[in-house]
Amino acid sequence: MGVGTRRALGAREVRGTPAARHGELATLGAEPAIDPDDLPDGLVVADERGRVVCFNAAAARITAVPAADALGRQLEWALPLEDLEGRRWWQLTDPYGGLAIRVGQPERNLLLPGGREVLVSARYVRVRPTGPIRRVVVSLRDTEARRRTERSHAELIAIVAHELRSPLTSVKGFTATLLAKWERFTDDQKKLMLETVDADADRVTRLIAELLDISRIDSGRLEVRRQPVDIGAAVGRHIQAYVAAGQPADRFLLRIEQPLPALWADPDKVDQVLSNLLENAVRHGEGTVTIDVTPSASPREGEDACTSVTVSDEGTGIPEESMNRVFTRFWRGSKRGGTGLGLYIVKGIVEAHGGGITVGRAPGGGAEFRFTLPVGTPAYLL
Repeated sequence: MGVGTRRALGAREVRGTPAARHGELATLGAEPAIDPDDLPDGLVVADERGRVVCFNAAAARITAVPAADALGRQLEWALPLEDLEGRRWWQLTDPYGGLAIRVGQPERNLLLPGGREVLVSARYVRVRPTGPIRRVVVSLRDTEARRRTERSHAELIAIVAHELRSPLTSVKGFTATLLAKWERFTDDQKKLMLETVDADADRVTRLIAELLDISRIDSGRLEVRRQPVDIGAAVGRHIQAYVAAGQPADRFLLRIEQPLPALWADPDKVDQVLSNLLENAVRHGEGTVTIDVTPSASPREGEDACTSVTVSDEGTGIPEESMNRVFTRFWRGSKRGGTGLGLYIVKGIVEAHGGGITVGRAPGGGAEFRFTLPVGTPAYLL
């Protein structure tokens, strides 16, 4: 057991036994005690006199104060906190001598000695409402996770600003030129400039759509509107679009294994997944792009069969060391543009359907993406 715990904390205090004093899991009748060292956050508890009676392992790790040094000390000494303006926090809040109606302190950023930030919240446990304090319970959390999130958001803003700047600059330049010198250009020149403006407007629209998708995925609000989907026909439409755009028809090989289970999914989102995976194979891969559509067994026992789609190419593939980062934000397989958000969104869409997606090396040496969608029949049809 960790040395950071003087007693286990349950529905009531555990006193007297060595096991209780050292935080071992105890049971009082039907009331299990809790070993504070099992908690993921730092926990510091001071008694009615302000002396520390609990200093768990997480608190020792976060503060770099050995638990043995903190136990029995005054709370101000064991946990010397300052606010961001350098004022001593315990003197400002004065839990033992302040207003009797206060029940605690909300979470806030405070500083440990050396200037390290930590998230702190406190609860004042009183003998009775407005009565004297029985104990002060302090929760500590490291700020590293929050900093990673903030860095991720800052990186997203920087990339979005960069991606928006280029098409908007183009749109502004062409429209300003046309407005100022319309009569000087031929019809063919005007058409070319307007087509460029249209393409750049589509690029901005796609970027905004990606941002909205990321917001919905991160917040768990991505809606799936299930309808019958012919996945083979959907893949065929994408291939026809690439051929119409100038790709050779023999670059694509579509293989469909019948019979496929009836698939209920969101057709727009399935198109988004197919579009992204095929674009990656065409843009970043080489040789033949092979699409296999097959039935597969569900990984979950008792569920119906699934439909699997595998997209592979014959290029150089994805380096082994990058495989675990493919579906993260901002990952780019090459330096040929893009926001690096597409595969992150693809994974979110597939998982919103209850499916899964993997990446590996194709038999031809290139990249191979395989996603599986469960049948997903709506409940009202069962």
